[in-house]
Amino acid sequence: MATASTTPPKIVVVGGGAGGLELVTKLGRKLGRKGKAEVTLVDSTHTHIWKPLLHEVAAGTLDSHEDEIEYLSQAKCSGFRFRLGRMESLDRVNKQITVAPTKDQEGVEIIPQRTFDYDYLIISVGSISHDFNIKGVKEHCLFLDTTKQAEAFQRKLLQSYVRAHTQGKPLDQGQLDIAIVGAGATGIELSAQLHEVSHLLNAYGLDEVAPADVNISIIEAAKRVLPGLPENLSESTEKELEKLGVNLLTDERVVEVTETEIKTESGKVIPAAIKVWAAGIKAPEFLKDIAGLETNWMNQLVVKQTLQTTLDDDIYAIGDCCACKWQGHDENVPPRAQAAHQMASLVFKSIKNRMTDKEIPDYHYHDYGSLVSLGKYSTVGNMMGNLSKGSLMIEGSLARLMYLSLYKMHQVALFGPFRVAMLTLSHIFRRSVHPNIKLH
Repeated sequence: MATASTTPPKIVVVGGGAGGLELVTKLGRKLGRKGKAEVTLVDSTHTHIWKPLLHEVAAGTLDSHEDEIEYLSQAKCSGFRFRLGRMESLDRVNKQITVAPTKDQEGVEIIPQRTFDYDYLIISVGSISHDFNIKGVKEHCLFLDTTKQAEAFQRKLLQSYVRAHTQGKPLDQGQLDIAIVGAGATGIELSAQLHEVSHLLNAYGLDEVAPADVNISIIEAAKRVLPGLPENLSESTEKELEKLGVNLLTDERVVEVTETEIKTESGKVIPAAIKVWAAGIKAPEFLKDIAGLETNWMNQLVVKQTLQTTLDDDIYAIGDCCACKWQGHDENVPPRAQAAHQMASLVFKSIKNRMTDKEIPDYHYHDYGSLVSLGKYSTVGNMMGNLSKGSLMIEGSLARLMYLSLYKMHQVALFGPFRVAMLTLSHIFRRSVHPNIKLH
């Protein structure tokens, strides 16, 4: 805590994901603009996009450049500063973070290594895919952790379609086969989007490739899809995927990935030209035991119920990189956007209270349910989470409306209701004149 009353405290938020950007926006508006604090966001990229949308970017049904948020613009409008860079180390004694040099695409350094002082540090760097050291995953699978990776997937997908269209029939065996490892929300939603893409590209002139030429498989080590969600939601999702012709391989643990196929422990071999890994997450490697802080096997920072790290009260962690006990459960709070949103709200209150020597609150995760979008085909979900023990199922139009409202809530936290209304209208008009899929 800052001790000099005349010096505004320095608040540094590392990571501009869902929780981090909401938090720094609120801190900037309530404290930064009024000169009550110096608020800084540090992120390794220039823009933000809501991570649950990355599967749409990967499929090409969403153009990231239309929905991304420029950090510099958000900073100007909200009263905080943005600094480009990737955090690489932490000095708890001197209360500084070190940010690695930033280089351009040619590897030329454009921003040198820097340090930033803090009084309060909030780490919100999200998560990355966990390959569990399985042979061939890093070399042969695509990931969807960042906008850059999602765009790379979209380019590869489109190139595969164009190549198949121009070569004519017959196509090589497995030429357009897509295998997704992991039947969580990301894998499920991506498979539905890819099914839609196979019809859209055919309609937009790549008609030498029929939707039937594209085989989509999902491989899951658990006995059912969406293993972390209620069983009735899993069953409904499986039925919808079967209608779309998605090949479901459950209770199959991947042991090796090669350039052309995926091998499972039971001996199955799944050919695939495009392979996507969505089977698990972990916090970024640089967090592992950083500055002596307590971390778990997933590199997550272990926190108290106040979301302060167990060994340093001036350092908070929120979102996917945070390991916080879910009160009343034998597990941690799940890595969901709603959890990050709730954590951001609590940390804002906590810092505000500490600056005025008031008691700080504990974090209690409220599970409002889960929603899984299957594109235009369906949306399924359970509402009120642990209040209804996952038994209140919703499907179809109502579920789709609820799914869209989650993103709108995120936008309202960043822009306010009026700007979100204008953005929504703009999006409707834009969609009426633009193609339904990114074609380049």
